Amino acid sequence: MTFAVKIKDGKVLKGAVIGYGFISGKGHIPSYLDRARKSGDVKIVAVADICEERRKLAAKALPEAKIYSDYQSLLKAESAVLDFVDISTPPCDHAKIAKAAMDAGLHVLCEKPLTTTLEEARDLLNHAVQSKRVLFPAHNYKHAPVVKTIREIIQSGKIGEVRNVALSTYRNTHAKGVTEWNTNWRRDFKYSGGGIAMDHGSHSFYLTFEWLGAYPTAITAKMTNQEPQKYDTEDNFSTVVTFPTGLANCNLTWTAGVRKVIYAIQGTKGAITVDDDDMQVAIQEKTDGPDVAQGAIRWNVEKTMISSDWMDASHVTWFNALFDQFKTAIETDDYAGKEAKEAYRCVEMITKAYESARNGCKEEKLLGI
Repeated sequence: MTFAVKIKDGKVLKGAVIGYGFISGKGHIPSYLDRARKSGDVKIVAVADICEERRKLAAKALPEAKIYSDYQSLLKAESAVLDFVDISTPPCDHAKIAKAAMDAGLHVLCEKPLTTTLEEARDLLNHAVQSKRVLFPAHNYKHAPVVKTIREIIQSGKIGEVRNVALSTYRNTHAKGVTEWNTNWRRDFKYSGGGIAMDHGSHSFYLTFEWLGAYPTAITAKMTNQEPQKYDTEDNFSTVVTFPTGLANCNLTWTAGVRKVIYAIQGTKGAITVDDDDMQVAIQEKTDGPDVAQGAIRWNVEKTMISSDWMDASHVTWFNALFDQFKTAIETDDYAGKEAKEAYRCVEMITKAYESARNGCKEEKLLGI
């Protein structure tokens, strides 16, 4: 019996979480438990983590689940009863765990970034197709309520064709891990593969794909590390990305005085600006004036607030819609579909942005997939 048939028959999807850190402990697993209570279509039956203290906490959160000290033991013991794995480890291990899971016949939901190298990302997509197992990235910002509203406005045509976007992500510190295991792993290249660009770049990049309605052709970037004596990854990152339809500017920082996202989407007929939950939409209205300076254009401005829980770093409220997409991908045999291909493009952009920064902001071409 195939996995797709199991879903159509309404059977429970059995999953395992590999890596019980912050995002799985505060985000994924609470979402799975809530979904299990409400719809009953998923159950986490196993967890693996290399940290003994985290395993104890996982056992408390999931008293019926089996707990393992490594993913190899979990896959060996549980793959026959599992349908998917949720990979929530540091990025350095994503590729090898995902391949092992697919080789065991399991579908894969993987935290971003998909991998830390372009070669691994390409190999992983090919492996998904060859093994006929779904590879799906956790691109959760697509499911933030304010981002959903932006999507609706752009699709409505109210602001015309989007030609320029600017995305700024401000954080007052690097995203810290759990206290029980290597809290600062995101500042250690051997675990993270990079700094804030590797951690947050994917979120900004996949949103630009949607808003500009195209995939990028070139990128240039600059970055700094304000604490080189302590860490070997960047904490400030700025990039300009060229699209066939326009330009995107993305700024990411771990050294800000506030936690905030600010987005600006400029269209041919209007614009959207977002400051966390506060949104302003300006639509052009023509008048009888001879030119813009003399009143030929005025703007109808609407302001609204869309609660999106930006301050909650777990983004637990966005996960259910993401899992719906994953489930659909499995049902339709979409092994390395649009989401996986966009995850590959994000890794390419991060990789090429790092090359650009090392080479004096030299523009790097993007080939895509």
